[in-house]
Parts: sequence; C-alpha cells; structure tokens
Amino acid sequence: MRVLGIDPGLRNLGWGVIDVDGSRLAHVDNGICQSSGKNLARRLLSLHEQLSAVVTRYAPDTAAVEQTFVNKDGVATLKLGQARGIALLVPAQAGLEVGEYAPNTVKKTVVGVGHAQKGQVEHMVKMQLPGAEIAGPDAADALAVAICHAHHVRSQAAVIAAIRKVGT
Repeated sequence: MRVLGIDPGLRNLGWGVIDVDGSRLAHVDNGICQSSGKNLARRLLSLHEQLSAVVTRYAPDTAAVEQTFVNKDGVATLKLGQARGIALLVPAQAGLEVGEYAPNTVKKTVVGVGHAQKGQVEHMVKMQLPGAEIAGPDAADALAVAICHAHHVRSQAAVIAAIRKVGT
C-alpha cells in the first residue's frame, strides 16, 4: 500500500509518500509545496496544482491529512483551514480515501508522546524510514502523518480480521 501524508499549510504544505508492506515501511519521497501568488485564491490554486502533481506522480493508494488546531488568530486559522481544504480535496479528486488525524495522535503514534517537539518527530521519522532525506520540518510532519495512517489502517485491518474469525 502506498500512503500519502499531508501536513497542510498556506505557505508550506508538506507531503510525504511511504510504501507499506505488512509491518515494513519504506520511504518513497517527500517535499514541500510552497504557495505562490499575490492573493489567497492564487496561493490556494498554486498548492492545488503542486499537490495534484504529487498525486499524479506517486499514485498513492490512500492519503492522510493532519487536522488543524485552532490558535488565537482567527484569520490565520481560517486561512490554514482553506489550505487544509486543498489537502483534503486533491486526494479525494483522485478517488482516494482520506484519513484525518489530530496532531497529538500523530505524535503519539510516531514518537510515543502526544506533546512531542518537532525535532523529536523528525528524529523518529528518520528512525522509522532509514536513509530518508527529509526536505524540512513540514515534510517530516507529513511523513509522520503517513506513518500514523499506516499504523492505524493496519490496526483496523487486524481488528476486522479478528472479528471475522470469531464470527465464523
């Protein structure tokens, strides 16, 4: 299974692609979509085009997006929410199921602590994806989202298999 993880941001939208084979995770690629344009509409279009190119190039089987946390600046939160809309829209347009995870869930899954620092997340991503050259903190967060999704999908599959086994 190929997983696309996305860390939404209006300036920098991180993405990471991993392959999952049972309990094995393998790094495919990662990067950062940097928005460009003089107004919000152009910046969102720029993110849409760049993320669409990632989906086309890597053909993931599923995707996951980090949920937005609300901060004190309502305008900034709203703009981040619009970038998150792009992060949800692009994989959905490609027919992918899209998982959503709270930042604390991602950190707890990858690091073991729900309030881990960015550096800890990046370190654990590198530990789980040896040899991965990470494009920056946003890409590291996106890879962490992909790893989180891989673990949750695998856990859900195990529960479904166990229920079916008990039912027969």
